[in-house]
Amino acid sequence: MMRPWIQYDDGIEVEQPNEAAQIAAIVESMGRVGGAVFDQHRHALRNAHAKSLGILTGVLTVRPDLPDELSQGIFKPGRRYEVVARLSSAPGNMHADGERTIKGIALKVMGVEGAGTQKFLMANLPILPFGTVAAYMAFQRDMEERVSRKKTAAMVVPELANAAATVLEAVGLPNRTLEAVGATARHILGETFHTMAALRFGRYVAKVSLAPESENVKALTGQAVDIGESDSVYRDLVVAFFREQGAAYTLRVQMCLDLETMPVEDASVGWSSEESPFLTLGTVRFPMQEAYSPARRVYGDDVLSFNPWRGVVAHRPLGSIMRSRNAAYEASTRFRHEMNVRERVEPVGLLDVPV
Repeated sequence: MMRPWIQYDDGIEVEQPNEAAQIAAIVESMGRVGGAVFDQHRHALRNAHAKSLGILTGVLTVRPDLPDELSQGIFKPGRRYEVVARLSSAPGNMHADGERTIKGIALKVMGVEGAGTQKFLMANLPILPFGTVAAYMAFQRDMEERVSRKKTAAMVVPELANAAATVLEAVGLPNRTLEAVGATARHILGETFHTMAALRFGRYVAKVSLAPESENVKALTGQAVDIGESDSVYRDLVVAFFREQGAAYTLRVQMCLDLETMPVEDASVGWSSEESPFLTLGTVRFPMQEAYSPARRVYGDDVLSFNPWRGVVAHRPLGSIMRSRNAAYEASTRFRHEMNVRERVEPVGLLDVPV
């Protein structure tokens, strides 16, 4: 019999020693790195997940038979939302597709009462290797040093990937290095994505995940990809796929059962899916579409922003790493929009997204 789910209360989160100063240091360091990247490209990029691989529109349908205990926040039985998603690679600079990098999907749910939109930021890794604000500050400073020393993404990204793999081994995932979780040449549309860090799930604490549902994307899971000499293999795969067909993904939730073994303040600790299996919330369907038109690319890269703190309180991010991301996302978005002279807007529906 499954243990009861942890009830959310304000005491779930515990501020870490020197947290405010560490967050300020992270934001300042990211600002310097962002400035260096701007000088390289004469265009401001995101501090993380700078390289987009596709911009998709679709619909999230909450399962009509959603149990009462899962009817939390925006998830109400049978509710339908229009969504826009941005597929990307993790580094905050452009890089060759052949380099080992974590892949991500940012999902913006539109038409949410009281907030306009709700965002879920996910990567194809169940944990965040740098899972506390202190660990991330150390990594960010190391990255800044490498950027200032090397200057080019082609030299920096491989070193950062190796550093991330080392951290994964250090947190107890020796057999789940970046290669094992799809950070090398595997088809991105077959990947399963996770919020990595915890979030509030109405009355509870949880993590959210997006997994292939339709057979055509299930068939892509683990499928090897020939990178060759191209810098745009993943983008080309996404574009070619959605020109011919659509896809469906299951949006799932994993409930927290124990704050000791499933901590909120350290996102580098994995939550056991055997103890707490994923539960289906609904289905995200992306129809056949043009996933990377010039207008859509510019809209996804320069106009859209994905800050999970700008959403409903019922799905607020939790933990020190996510508290640091609140300030970091805001600083990165402000710099990117100001330097690229783009207005910050929130789409209200699919008609706002270019085709």
